[in-house]
Parts: sequence; structure tokens; C-alpha cells
Amino acid sequence: MSDAKEPAISPSLVRATIEAAEQRGEAIADVPLTAIAAAAGISRSTLLRRIGGSRRLLDEAVQAAGIDLGGRQPVRARAVVAGAQKISEAGIAALTLESVADAAGCSVHSLYVTFGGRDGLLAAIFERYSPLLDLEDLTADAPGDLRATVRAIYRALVANLEREPRVTPALLADLFSRPDGPASQIFQRFFPRLLASLGAWLLKHVQAGRLRPLPLPLLLQQLFGPLAVHMLVRPAWGRALGDQLPDVDTACELFTDTFLRAVAVPNPESEA
Repeated sequence: MSDAKEPAISPSLVRATIEAAEQRGEAIADVPLTAIAAAAGISRSTLLRRIGGSRRLLDEAVQAAGIDLGGRQPVRARAVVAGAQKISEAGIAALTLESVADAAGCSVHSLYVTFGGRDGLLAAIFERYSPLLDLEDLTADAPGDLRATVRAIYRALVANLEREPRVTPALLADLFSRPDGPASQIFQRFFPRLLASLGAWLLKHVQAGRLRPLPLPLLLQQLFGPLAVHMLVRPAWGRALGDQLPDVDTACELFTDTFLRAVAVPNPESEA
């Protein structure tokens, strides 16, 4: 029986393991030894010698340093959540890579590796916290019942605008105050997706004779604008008007009626 002692794992090797996980945006348990060796500046064979030929000792050393191997979210997920909270609390101006790295418990370098910079991080936050994904789902296989889909779109918008962290209201505020600011660039970046989903759904109803053939940007503004403005000013109005302000469900119904009265064709011949 061999009396050879197991090698001690150096703190620098533990740090290299954590750094490799942050750079790749993965849980430590998912990072291959090749990536850990690269972060440590050594070859894979040298790494294997230093950890006694087994991943087990390295994993135990990482856990002894207080780091969970798989329970901690990857850098991408942590940074998106931290960035969304920053935007909700203080607006887009508060979103710096340094502040997000500090809140997410990672390095600024790992944010550059994961997102390519601040613009990439902002785009990832928008994609997760904006209503875009919900709208894409609602219009992907929407039934022919135009009213039902419009009502569902409004309820999804309301849920998004009221949800914490309040990313969408902060982006809209930046868009209104700085037409050439970062929020404007984000909306320009994702507008093709909006046209491909919601725009295609509206055009289908135009072609079926259910909606007036208005320019698509105006149809989109008519759909979103009134409800978005209402939800943005609703907190102030609620304090001023009290019971005079209709509840959100009633508002959705009223805005649905208003949209259809404005752009729907009465008694279209085509019903699908």
C-alpha cells in the first residue's frame, strides 16, 4: 500500500479555476481542465500533476475556499440580474461595468469576455426584461380572434411595466429624454425582431381586411403608445385621482376597444 500523500492545492490554482469559470460564464463544475490550465498559465499535463491526477482534490479546494461548484449562477446570469437592478434603481446612467462587476461578484474582464462591453450587457438585459419575448410568443401562433390577441398583448405589457426590476420604464424614460442615447440604440437594434413578429402579425390582419392599411410604424405606435403612456403616468395619477382611475384590467379592455375602433375595418368580409 502506498503511503504517498495527496498534493496540496495552491491558492493560485483555486483562483485560476474561479477565473476560468467567470471568463466562460459557466459553473465551476462545468469548466474543463484545459481551460483551468490556460487560466493558470500552465499545460494540462502540469495541472494534472499538481492536482494528483484527479479533479476531486481541486474541487475540494475550491469548496474549502467557500465557492460552490455548481450552485452559483454563471457570470452572464448574475450580471444581467445585477445590471437590471442598477437600471431600475438609478436609470441607464448607473449601468457601468465596474458597478455591475461589483454587484455580480465577478471581474470587469469577465464582463468583457461574456458581453463584449457595456452595449452587449445592456442588450442582454433588454432581451430578458423587456416584453419582446412575450410579444413574440403571443403573436407566433396567434388565433384569428384579433380582439383576444390585442387584449393579451396589453396584459403582457402591463405585467412587464409593473414588474420589478423596472427595466422597461427606465429604458422608455431614457428614450424620451435622450433620443440618441443608449436606449434609442437598443430599440433600433431590436426593432427588426419586433417587425418580424408583431409587425408580421399586424400585416396578416391588414391583408385579411381586418385592419386598415396604415403604415406599419403607425400601427405599432397606435397599438403600444396609449397604454404605455398610461402605465408610465399611472402611479402619479393614482395618487391624484384615487378611485376615479379605473383598475388595470378595465384599462386594458378600454384600450383594446380604442385600438380596434381606430384601426379595425368594420364587419370585414374575411374572418379566419
